[in-house]
Amino acid sequence: MSTCATASRRLAEPLSGTAATARTWLLIEQPGPWGADALTTSHLDPAVGRALAAATEGTGVRVALIRRPGRHADCHGPTTQRVFAAHTAPGRSWVRTAALADPASLTSLDFAALGAGEHGGLWEPHTGEPLVFVCTNGKRDRCCALLGRPLAAELAATGSIDTWEITHIGGHRFSPTLFVLPYGYAYGRVTAHEVKDIVEAARDGRITTGNCRGRSAWERPAQAAELAVRELTGEEGAGALDVTRAEGPAPHWSVTVTHADGRAWRVAVEQGAAEPPRPESCGRVPGSPARMDVASVTPLVPVSP
Repeated sequence: MSTCATASRRLAEPLSGTAATARTWLLIEQPGPWGADALTTSHLDPAVGRALAAATEGTGVRVALIRRPGRHADCHGPTTQRVFAAHTAPGRSWVRTAALADPASLTSLDFAALGAGEHGGLWEPHTGEPLVFVCTNGKRDRCCALLGRPLAAELAATGSIDTWEITHIGGHRFSPTLFVLPYGYAYGRVTAHEVKDIVEAARDGRITTGNCRGRSAWERPAQAAELAVRELTGEEGAGALDVTRAEGPAPHWSVTVTHADGRAWRVAVEQGAAEPPRPESCGRVPGSPARMDVASVTPLVPVSP
């Protein structure tokens, strides 16, 4: 059976610069079945789903539904639902959590503040293990079900990785795909063994770059630029690098990546087209998805006053 993930893997399509963009995530536990547009086609009240989509538009907050791995009978689930709000900017990452009886209360949150990284004491801090979210929504793409669900189940079975299924994080053709909080780095084509290494690094405040798609805090050119600097320098610290400037319209960008120790690099990123054509999702007509190619990484020498 030919799938979008099979084609992407066979063509060795690059992963860098393909993560979903979200400075802040709002993740809502919702057991039971999910439709393709899960916010309005699940056991979450569709009116609440529509209200959340409208309220978060343009704020930098991305909303998704989550559930624990396992069988998902057509049931309405627990009387309370776990929610997470997580900001992913380097040096300012945080995760807040609560158990809510009525998700409709989420529509009153200050999404502009959350998108800017200000939680204002909302809920309780999540101080436990890193959180892993594996995309498993087969209604959006069958690769997420065929490859994501077995991975989520295997990770959950270890008993040592805090694993959730999630409705949609983009990039079906890179399945199995996932991202890890608190830092918001996304990964694709990963095995359970590789995820264990990713989580172990996150426990120590480190980032592994193998199979990494990028940090969701930034747009795609900046994701690729930051990963290129990590590869060049071997820097693993989660908060060590920041993107302080990204200039230029597509298909060319100049991205400035800075280190906490004062070093900086100018990264030239060019948008190319992945060839030959391949389906971006199962069932779609083959196309040439955009790819982020790093043309150069230039150290910036501080100018003396």
